[in-house]
Amino acid sequence: MGATATRRRTPATARPGAAGRRRLLRRRRGLLGVVLLVATGAAVLALGATGFFSHAVREISLPLRHEDIIRQQAAAKRLDPALVAGVIFAESKFVDQTSPAGARGLMQITPDTARYIAHRSGGTAFRLADLGTPQVNIAYGTYYLHYLLSRYGGNEVLAVAAYNAGAGNVDRWLRDAATSGRAFRADEIPFPETRHYVAKVLHARDGYRRSYARELGL
Repeated sequence: MGATATRRRTPATARPGAAGRRRLLRRRRGLLGVVLLVATGAAVLALGATGFFSHAVREISLPLRHEDIIRQQAAAKRLDPALVAGVIFAESKFVDQTSPAGARGLMQITPDTARYIAHRSGGTAFRLADLGTPQVNIAYGTYYLHYLLSRYGGNEVLAVAAYNAGAGNVDRWLRDAATSGRAFRADEIPFPETRHYVAKVLHARDGYRRSYARELGL
């Protein structure tokens, strides 16, 4: 053919027709979809692993068990369920145990206190072995906590201090402060163990409010 003839494009240099361009566009879209799917899956797996890790750390540092019983008993006695959980954490970290002094169960109820509560609440069929049952133990512990809060006008510091050191000691501290013409403060608790206990319970209470609001019905 002459110099003015139209050159044929080789397959390597020829431009694809309309159908070819559509096929190429579909392949590119498919590849992009696969990339997005893989990236989304990786992100979901990463978030899941992070959530699982966070939950595991929370369970170790601030465990929670028997939340259904805690909600039930706290509602029945008009208590803050986070405070109940904080007391259980400070007493036993949700592990059923018996102290050297004979205090039993999750809320570490002593035999004398248990008998007093059974008498006050009409628990005529109560046996000390029942304190190993979470339902009974938490029911008795919340009964006593409610009693202490009522005794001290809703003051959680005094009630928690009495739960640890006994109401007789707290009453004496209040009388001594009143004799001196001043209000009793938490930092004046003379027993180091009780000061630490009160701080531990209140700190745990705040932690349960933040971390377990749904489980505790808050």
